[in-house]
Amino acid sequence: MLGPEKTKKSHGRERKQLSRGLWAGAGAWLAVAILIMSIPAAASPLDEEITALQAEVFAHANAVLALEQKVLHPVDTRLAVFLTLASRGGIELDSVELFVDGKPVASHLYNPRESGALEQGGVQQLFTGNLANGTHELKTVITGRAANDRFVRRESTHRFQKRPGVLRLQMALEARAPDYEPRVAFVEWK
Repeated sequence: MLGPEKTKKSHGRERKQLSRGLWAGAGAWLAVAILIMSIPAAASPLDEEITALQAEVFAHANAVLALEQKVLHPVDTRLAVFLTLASRGGIELDSVELFVDGKPVASHLYNPRESGALEQGGVQQLFTGNLANGTHELKTVITGRAANDRFVRRESTHRFQKRPGVLRLQMALEARAPDYEPRVAFVEWK
């Protein structure tokens, strides 16, 4: 009888030890769960600080962009030059070169799609830059093929007065029958 009783008692002790271990393990898990639940409360000020820093960086980036635009393209010295075709079908553009006060500022080679867009009434911005106030000269060299299949090259100049503020100049290119000689008219946009 000693044998079986001993076995029952030993099994009882093992059960008690096992249940104590489970409770101890459950207690540890409960402590971990409480710790994890308290982390968001501790992380919340950190998240708020990160969000505040991100907003501050964004504000500084916008300020830098505004300063960059002001320095690179100040409104008081801005000049913009646009090209339009006044007559359709008179000339197929090959290239346009633009000079301000004798210095090259823009050049463009046209593909058939771009030339077609201009013929359909499109407007191309050739140049945007800064220019001091005062008297200046704009020169353009236009090359292309006229409607009568002649190669044409035309140089045109325009003297203008730059005043404070934005100045927008339109170059309207016209080539009419019967000679299809290109003519450039300059118009200041208000």
